[in-house]
Parts: sequence; C-alpha cells; structure tokens
Amino acid sequence: MNQTIVSSSSSSAQPVGDGESVKSRPLMGSRTRYSRLIGALFLSAFLLYGVGFALVTSVTGAPDFLATMSAHQTILTIGAVLMLLNSVAVVALGVLFFPILERHGKRTALAYLAARIVEGVFLAGGVLALLMTVPLAQQGIDAGLAKALGSLALQSNTMAYQIAEMSLGLASLFLCALLFRTRLIPRFLAVWGFVGYAIFLTGAIAEIVGIHIGLVLSIPGGLFELALGFWLLINGFEPKAYGQES
Repeated sequence: MNQTIVSSSSSSAQPVGDGESVKSRPLMGSRTRYSRLIGALFLSAFLLYGVGFALVTSVTGAPDFLATMSAHQTILTIGAVLMLLNSVAVVALGVLFFPILERHGKRTALAYLAARIVEGVFLAGGVLALLMTVPLAQQGIDAGLAKALGSLALQSNTMAYQIAEMSLGLASLFLCALLFRTRLIPRFLAVWGFVGYAIFLTGAIAEIVGIHIGLVLSIPGGLFELALGFWLLINGFEPKAYGQES
C-alpha cells in the first residue's frame, strides 16, 4: 500500500509527455476553467462599470444634484462600489493574462499588466472623487461654491476615466497583435480587437482634448470585449497558450 502511494507521488512529480515540464501544465489545473475565469472577468467588468455608472449618473445627472444628495446617497454609494469592483476586475484581468502572454511575448505581457493596473488605479481615483460629493453635500456651504466643487468632482472622474481608457487602448493594440500572431484566439477576433481598440484609443484622446466623440468610438472595442468574454467562456484559448499542442 505504502509503495503504491510513493510510486504514485513520484510519478506525478515527473515531467509530463515529451519534454513537457510541470510548469507547462494547464494553469489552475484546468485550461477550460482558467479561460472561463478570464472570460467571466471581461463580462463582469463590463457589467459592473456599466450598472455602477448608470446608478451614479442617475444621481449626478441632475442640475443641482448636491441639494438632493441626502435622498439619493444610497444609490450613489451602491453605484460607486460597483465601479470600484470593476477596478478590481480589470487589474485581475492583467494578472491572469500575464502568465499566458508571457509565453509568447514578455514585453507585451508586462505592458498589458501595467496598463490594466494604471486603468484600475485611475478608475478608482475617479470614483473616489465622486464619493467626495457625499460629505460635500452635508457641509452646508455656499450653494455656488458647492456647485463648483461638485462639478469639479464630476470632471475629475471623467478625466480619470479617459486617461485610464487611453492607457488600456494603447496596450491592447499590442495585445491583439500578439493574439493575431500566435492564434491563441481566432484571427478575425484579434483583428476586430485591434481595430476596435484603435478607434477606442482615438476616442479617449479626443475626449481628453475636448472633442466629445468618445462614447460612439468606444462601441467597437466594447463589443469586442463582450465577444472575447463569451468566446473564452465557451471555447477558451488555444492549448498552445499553456504550452500544450492539444
């Protein structure tokens, strides 16, 4: 009995297949599970920010939203928390993508990880600026000053968002180029992503310089992230993403 256990343990520690090391086994023990986790994060990030932003905007979109903040504080807070959870999700995407991308292009892997961290930090900073409107509304300061500070908080969130998305768009161009070259996903998806992120990046830069076309230009890139999320949930990456050929 003991010899069987020792033999089994010894066998599991050996390289797998023809020169394949333990390191090249599917990450997290399952290629499908890992792919689905990344796909779920793409979809959850999209949902978290979308719902959170809709809730926040339902409060801050009013002309004098600080005057009615006490009645809508809970909605604003819930929306802000969802947007903060999105920051966690986007950083997690960079972390989970890193070991897959590193096998095929370490600089791209590092750039994408760094971009996701920058995105998460700036998005979170913008949300914190929005949350500052809650104590601001409770201070009872001059109405004109309160309105100006509230407007500044909204503009800070908008600018932080555009900087975050500019960082993401730039790094994602290299990501999609690598995905196209390695065929870790179908090439039509990689091309869609490259074009979508190029348009997305253009929109973010336009917003920063005061040309308000970013919402429309974000559609192709946003649809790509949804498509990629569903693709990974259903099909996953190609086995070569994990150092496997089948």
